[in-house]
Amino acid sequence: MQDMEKLLGGGKAQLPRYNFMTGRSEEGDLVQLKEGQPIILEGIHGMNPRLIPDRWTDSAFRVYVSALTQLNLDRHNRVSTTDTRLIRRIVRDARERGYSAQATISRWESVRRGEKRHIFPYQENADVMFNSALVYELAVLKPLAEPLLRQVAYTAPEYIEARRLLAFLEWFLPLDVNLVPANSIVREFLGSSSLKDFKIWRG
Repeated sequence: MQDMEKLLGGGKAQLPRYNFMTGRSEEGDLVQLKEGQPIILEGIHGMNPRLIPDRWTDSAFRVYVSALTQLNLDRHNRVSTTDTRLIRRIVRDARERGYSAQATISRWESVRRGEKRHIFPYQENADVMFNSALVYELAVLKPLAEPLLRQVAYTAPEYIEARRLLAFLEWFLPLDVNLVPANSIVREFLGSSSLKDFKIWRG
């Protein structure tokens, strides 16, 4: 809130950056808005009305992004949005955060509790909703997710969930990651996104 007040008032703010590899917060960029430049906020608290100072609430435009998978395996079994999101996370966490699939699965219930507390109660505050699910994403995530899931030891509590996800991925043929364009939203999880580290204020 303090940083928002500084930026919206024309001042400078030192943005924090969390390093998942070290588990520590680091100093990020020192930023200041140009005339007419928007602020883009992203994260689990993005819909919370307390995030934006009251006098700026009417200037906010809220976008709710969720992966609302619309695929069915057959006439009776749909592809779970939750499974798609977990597989996305397993692939991204391994590359970006150095987490094993077991570690990501073990954190998943905590993530879901955080959503119920900090996201779902405020999702109706959105001005627009955007579906980030892609019909091909499980096919392209499959060859990256499977080796990670196979590393979960059979003695681990997360083993049963890992085996369930592996069985689920058997429904999909693998797709070459090189066929996915660099500006695709699924590149956030695959890596090599053209939008990674994009900073609009440097223009």
